Amino acid sequence: MVKSKQNIIKSKLRVQNFGEVFTSEKEVENMVSLFSHELDRPDSRFLEPACGEGNFLDNILNKKLNFVINKYKKNQFDSEKYSLLALSSLYGIDIIEDNVLETRKRLEKTIIDRFKYIFAEIKDEFIRSIKFILKKNIIHGDALTLTLVKLKKPIVFSEWSFFNSTMIKRRDFTFKHLIETRPFEGFNLFSDLGEEAFIPEPVREYPPQHFLKIDETSSTKI
Repeated sequence: MVKSKQNIIKSKLRVQNFGEVFTSEKEVENMVSLFSHELDRPDSRFLEPACGEGNFLDNILNKKLNFVINKYKKNQFDSEKYSLLALSSLYGIDIIEDNVLETRKRLEKTIIDRFKYIFAEIKDEFIRSIKFILKKNIIHGDALTLTLVKLKKPIVFSEWSFFNSTMIKRRDFTFKHLIETRPFEGFNLFSDLGEEAFIPEPVREYPPQHFLKIDETSSTKI
């Protein structure tokens, strides 16, 4: 969470109840620079287990979008595809619900603002796909208990992967299973760097969908 040095907390009560303290912009930039080599890969995955208002994730998304837009700005279809791929690779958890909502809103705005600057029209289905991915990837949960705050059920994350030019595959995994099989391996939530690794079994798999038609109605379990 990023704030200026003069404003590093929202309230003393939030600090007492949740340990919520913000990180300076300079520190965020310095931390993100440590893995800058990964930010030219739209599909490189990152998890922020206490995402706050999404400052780390937004910084990463902006840098990924720099790469995507520079490479595909003459082709809206490819820009949409790789921007969604970049977004779908970012995951966040926060115990405070308003932070979760703010993070989703912020990441959506980051993509939409970029597209408004370059393209004459933004497709409604593109916006729906953005919202759906954010709903699945930015979770109101407790990273210590590995459960959802309200439902007390296990946190579940979706893995999104393209297998051709238009179709995306979704598989759901419990957060607990992921960290048990890949403990403390940086920000990579799934095995995506080509190394040998144990691959956990998904709790759900879904039929392939066009990347501009991702929503609840088309996400039928198989």
